[in-house]
Amino acid sequence: MAEDSSKQQPVVEAPPDGPTQADSGTRALSLRVRQQEILSELGVAALKGTAFEQLLDMTVRLVAEGLEADLSKVLEYIPTERRLLMRAGVGWESGLVGVATIGADIESPAGYALKTGNPVISNHLEGEERFRTPELLAAHGVRRAMNVILQGDGKPYGILEVDSRSEGEFTEHDIAFLQGAANILGMAIERQRHERQLNEALDLQQVLVKEINHRVKNSLQLVTSMLSLQAGAHPDVAERLKEASNRIAAIARAHDRLYRSTQVQQINVCEYLADICKDLGEAIPHCEVVCDSTEPIFLSTDRAIPIALLVTELVTNAAKHAYKDDEPGEIKVSLTRNAGTVRITVRDKGIGLPPDFRLGRGGGLGTRLLMALAQQTDAEVRANRLSTGAEFVIELPLEARR
Repeated sequence: MAEDSSKQQPVVEAPPDGPTQADSGTRALSLRVRQQEILSELGVAALKGTAFEQLLDMTVRLVAEGLEADLSKVLEYIPTERRLLMRAGVGWESGLVGVATIGADIESPAGYALKTGNPVISNHLEGEERFRTPELLAAHGVRRAMNVILQGDGKPYGILEVDSRSEGEFTEHDIAFLQGAANILGMAIERQRHERQLNEALDLQQVLVKEINHRVKNSLQLVTSMLSLQAGAHPDVAERLKEASNRIAAIARAHDRLYRSTQVQQINVCEYLADICKDLGEAIPHCEVVCDSTEPIFLSTDRAIPIALLVTELVTNAAKHAYKDDEPGEIKVSLTRNAGTVRITVRDKGIGLPPDFRLGRGGGLGTRLLMALAQQTDAEVRANRLSTGAEFVIELPLEARR
């Protein structure tokens, strides 16, 4: 791996005999100011999370401007091919970006910069004796070139290069500017790697959660099937087993929704209860169980499952007590939202509540379960006598109180 590029000495072609063009005057100063502005623009773009491909295109365009060059490119190192691929470029013939490659061996300027980490300046490619001039540069009439290493996620990503067809010289001041641009790109590459790792971890977690919910749902369905078989073998306990089966089916429905959804912390309770009512309608053939809601309502999974069990108990009790001897009837479950609360009603058109009925009184399993589920979800449950039938109302806050 190359050493820290900030500690490397640039490899600069020896000047030819005679005077050299020096940076001086207003024009040179203006160019240095513009270079600093460009580095600021690139830094802001990188911090804003600009898409990587867009940032590459922006970089090659701006560094060419900042060095008054005709051409610029980002070369990505492809280890399996030991070549450098042009990932982004400006000034090149159409169709070369994403296709053109050059050798990454130490005999080429870009390859040398990649292997050693040293910036390379070649101001007179036509007479270059240190390195082999890539055919790509010769074909485009490039006279001078400058290469700096582009670090990636713990290893070199490739090279940032600027090329020019004009006479003149790149200097060590130009290297500082070009390396600064490369360092900004390197930070973007590192950020991209971290984001990719986080996304992969999140995807894996979602897959695992879905798989767990899928397996739990299947296991609960197996338990439901076993209870149904047991009910058939022992008619005296069939009713109790059917009630237990309905409760398990309600939990299974929650896991079914979880493993099919990208959301694992919340459930659309309207859709969830609609599924539960459909299941109950099949389990209680003499009753038509319908669910009505005005809009999506989301509850945390930990609260949605107890609410579904609460509704299951109320619907089952209505089918058992409101419509005697399997008399046909309707049970309607309605959901509404008001400010920070949710109201769920379970209404029937049966014989109504007995005169001495008091909600919460009695020691049966169903009653104890109702009270426990209401307490668990911060819900309040009350019963209303209607002119025809009865209505049970569940009111709970959208967010848990504790």
